[in-house]
Amino acid sequence: MHMTKWTILLSTFWLLLSGYFQPLLLAFGIASVIIVLFVLKRMDNVDQEKQEIGTGLRLMQYFPWLIWQVITSSLQVTKLIWGSTDKLSPSVAKINAKNIPPKRRALYANSITLTPGTLSVDLVDDEITVHALQKSSIEELKQEAMEKKITKIWGEHK
Repeated sequence: MHMTKWTILLSTFWLLLSGYFQPLLLAFGIASVIIVLFVLKRMDNVDQEKQEIGTGLRLMQYFPWLIWQVITSSLQVTKLIWGSTDKLSPSVAKINAKNIPPKRRALYANSITLTPGTLSVDLVDDEITVHALQKSSIEELKQEAMEKKITKIWGEHK
């Protein structure tokens, strides 16, 4: 079942990205999926810890919220760029991520980076170093709205 899920996911992803249905290109797509599945199987054998694909319910809860955050911050960054530069206040700070489950800290750091105007520079243990175009973005992260959203969807730190 594990490999079947990965096959469906990889095949769908390949088709969405390529958009071509000619026999030669489909053969290349099938070959690339087989190669990735082979590597995945070998990796599973080595580390004995399969990375299961979830049902998608958690992602369906998180992605709309994240997309909304990206849209609103994009508008904010656009206003900053087109407006006067005196509103820029570049800042670097460490954001605490101790409440985020360890396997979800990379998701949190990437979510910060996906949000325009902020960039996760480093992730060490339970701290993320973040660069932002405005100090207010750092303050928003310290209010922990994104952290609480991730913790609510993917569970408490144990």
